[in-house]
Amino acid sequence: MRTIYESTFVSTGVNAAESLEDNFIITFGEGAPAEVAEYCFIHHPEISLAEALLPGSVITIGEYSWPITAVGSVAETNLRELGHITIWFDGTKEAEFPGTVHVEGPTPGVIEPGQKFRVLSN
Repeated sequence: MRTIYESTFVSTGVNAAESLEDNFIITFGEGAPAEVAEYCFIHHPEISLAEALLPGSVITIGEYSWPITAVGSVAETNLRELGHITIWFDGTKEAEFPGTVHVEGPTPGVIEPGQKFRVLSN
């Protein structure tokens, strides 16, 4: 698999970790509006999204990986332009909202600054 998007988490909003308990995370690139940033895992993109964000691709955070099962209609644009997506760890085959990406596998226990955030494709 090849990397089609790469960034590094740089900070965690004060309320962001609570989402892990509900099996989702919200990511946003640096420069997120303050009222949104407090709920987000903020990251610094290093490789812009180079290809389509599709089911079958893989999201990695640190050393863990999850296959993508569904992609909302605006998730690709949001990730490319803002670094913003909501990732649900529920394996759903149809995106619940336009900005969501669903993946299959367990929710991470923690996401820390310094961890890499990648999207891999065949």
